Amino acid sequence: MPDKTARQAKPQKNSARRAQFCNRIAGACRLHYAYTRRSGARCCPNESHSLLVFQLLDLRFLTASMSEFFKIEGGYVFDPLNTIDGQVHDIWIRDGKIISPPSDPSVRPTRTLNASGLVVMPGGIDMHSHFAGPKVNAARKMRPEDKRNAEKVLRTSKTHSGTMGSVPSTFATGYKYAGLGYTTAFDAAVPPLSARHAHEELADTPCIDKGFFTLLGNNHYVMKSIADQEPEKLRAFVGWLTGAAKAYAIKLVNPGGVEVWKHRASGNVHTVDEVVDHFGVTPRDIIRGLAQAVDELHMPHPIHIHANNLGIPGNWETTMRTMEALEGHRGHITHIQFHSYGGGDGDEDTFCSRVQPLVDYVNSHENITVDVGHIVFGDTTSMTGDGPLGYFLHNVFGTKWFSSDTEMEAGCGIAPIKYRNMSMVHAWQWAVGLEWYLLMEDPWRIAMSTDHPNGGTFLSYPLVIRLLMDRTYRKDFMKTIHPKVRAGSVLADLDREYTLNEIAIITRASPAKLLGLKNKGHLGVGADADITIYTPHENKQTMFELPRFVIKSGNIIVEQGDIRHNHFGKTFHIAPEFDRGAENDIREWFEQYYSIRFRNYPVSADYLHGEEQVICERS
Repeated sequence: MPDKTARQAKPQKNSARRAQFCNRIAGACRLHYAYTRRSGARCCPNESHSLLVFQLLDLRFLTASMSEFFKIEGGYVFDPLNTIDGQVHDIWIRDGKIISPPSDPSVRPTRTLNASGLVVMPGGIDMHSHFAGPKVNAARKMRPEDKRNAEKVLRTSKTHSGTMGSVPSTFATGYKYAGLGYTTAFDAAVPPLSARHAHEELADTPCIDKGFFTLLGNNHYVMKSIADQEPEKLRAFVGWLTGAAKAYAIKLVNPGGVEVWKHRASGNVHTVDEVVDHFGVTPRDIIRGLAQAVDELHMPHPIHIHANNLGIPGNWETTMRTMEALEGHRGHITHIQFHSYGGGDGDEDTFCSRVQPLVDYVNSHENITVDVGHIVFGDTTSMTGDGPLGYFLHNVFGTKWFSSDTEMEAGCGIAPIKYRNMSMVHAWQWAVGLEWYLLMEDPWRIAMSTDHPNGGTFLSYPLVIRLLMDRTYRKDFMKTIHPKVRAGSVLADLDREYTLNEIAIITRASPAKLLGLKNKGHLGVGADADITIYTPHENKQTMFELPRFVIKSGNIIVEQGDIRHNHFGKTFHIAPEFDRGAENDIREWFEQYYSIRFRNYPVSADYLHGEEQVICERS
C-alpha cells in the first residue's frame, strides 16, 4: 500500500494518459481484470481521478504477473497442424496464449507442469452439438424421467449444481465437456429469432468457448430472394441476419421441407427438386443460393447442411444430389451417418449402408466436408430443427412428442428415443458411422460427432475413439449386434486402426480448420492455450474418459476429473460485410410480417459474455 504522503498526493493533470495506463494494467490478464471488477476500482473519466486503483492493486504483483510464464515440460505432443506426431516437446504459455520459448536463457517459468510420459493434445472441439437455445430447454423440461436416475452434479466451492441425463443443464454441460478434455463447442441449430435466448444459455455454460449456427434453410426472405432471382438481396440478408443474431455460421435443416410441414398435414419435401409450396423454389435452389452467398461473404465456415430425408431408407440418393447441388461451392454435410442409407421405402428388411458411393464422392470433391453423427446404443433424446422428422420419430418409437414452429424462420421436433443393438436398423446406423470414419481417406475433412444428444451424448466420444483405435475390440463389439448387419457391413473387412495423431485430427485440428478458427486446434505460437493432457492407457476409452489435466486459456481448470477453476469462456460470432443499402428493404419486409419490431431484433455485442468476433476474409 502507498504511504500516507502518496495517498494525499494530488492527481496528475493528464488524467487521460493515466486512465489509459490503468486500463492497460487492469486488462493485462483476466485474473487482475476480475480483481478490479470485484473491488470496484476503475479509472474515472473526470479530472479528479482517484489513486484508489493503485491502493487496491500492488503494482509489483501486477508486473510479475504480466511477465508470468507457464511451461508444460516433457510431454508426448500430438499437434497435427504443426506436424508434431508424438515427439517430446515443451510448451510455453503467457497471457493465455502459446508462445515461443524465450530466447533469453535467464528467463525461468513461473509455473512448470511436468508432463513426462503423458500425452499432450490441443483442447477438443465439438463442431456439432445441441446444448443451448429454446429446443434444448424444451427437451430439458420435457424429460424429467431422464434425469431422476441420472448422475447428480453437486455444488462445490467452485462449481454450481446441475442435472444430467441425455440433455444436461447448462452448468453441467460445461463441466462435463471440460472434464472430457473439450474446450470449445458449437450449438448447431438456433432460430435467429431465438438468438438472444441462446446467448443467455451460452453465458451460463462454463469452462468452454462456444458459439452457434443459425437456421436459414426455411427462412421466408431467403426463399423469396431466390424465387425473385435477386442474389444481391440474398447475400445482404445473410450477412445482416448472421451479424444481427451474433451467430457464427448458417445452418440448413431439411431445406424447404420444414416450410411445407407448416402448411400441410404431415407435409414435407422428398427430393431436392420438389417445389416448396407458395415460394416456387426447390431445396436445390436454396442449397445452391445460400452456398454461393456464404462463399461471397467469405464466412469462415461453409453452409452447414442437414439434408432432406434424414433417417429415411434410400436417402443416400438425396444426399448425393445435395452434394451435387453445391456446384463447387463449399459445403459441410452434418451427421452424414443419418443420410447414408439404402433400402426401399417402408421395407425394413432392405435397409442397408450406402456409405461407399457417398464417401467416394466426398473423397474426390475437396469442397465437401462432413461430421459423422455416430449413434450409441441406449436411451437418448432426439431434438431437431426438422419438424417432420420429429413427428416421424414420435410415430416410430411411440413416445411423447413436442413440436414448435418459429415464425418466418424454422421449426423443431423433440421425442425420446432408444437405440437397440439387436434392432437391424439401429445396428446398421451404428455400422454406417464407423464405415464413414474408416473409409474416409482424408481425416482433415471429417470430424467426430454424435450429433449430441441425437445419436447419443458427447460423453460417448471415448467409446467411439476406442472403436476406431482398436480393431479387435471393434470386431468383438460387432458380435453383439444384429446378425444381418454383421454379415452385410464392410466393417468386418476393415482392419484400419486410427492413430493418436489421427484422433487429434478428427477431434481437434480438423474441426478447427473446418470452422476457420485459426487460434484453435493446434499448439503453435499464437494459439489459444487450450490443452488436454492424458495418461496413456492400453484401453483408449479409459485414456480419453479421464484427462490428467485440462488447461483453458493458460489456466488449469480440470485435474483428474475435478474442476479446479470455474472459467467462463468466450462466444465466437461473425459480422460479414454486406450492402447496407439493402437494410431498408429488409426493414420494410420485417415490419410487415414479423410479430416484433425490426429495431428489437438484433442482439448487441454487449449482450454477449466475453465475445470474440472472427473476421470474414478470403481463405
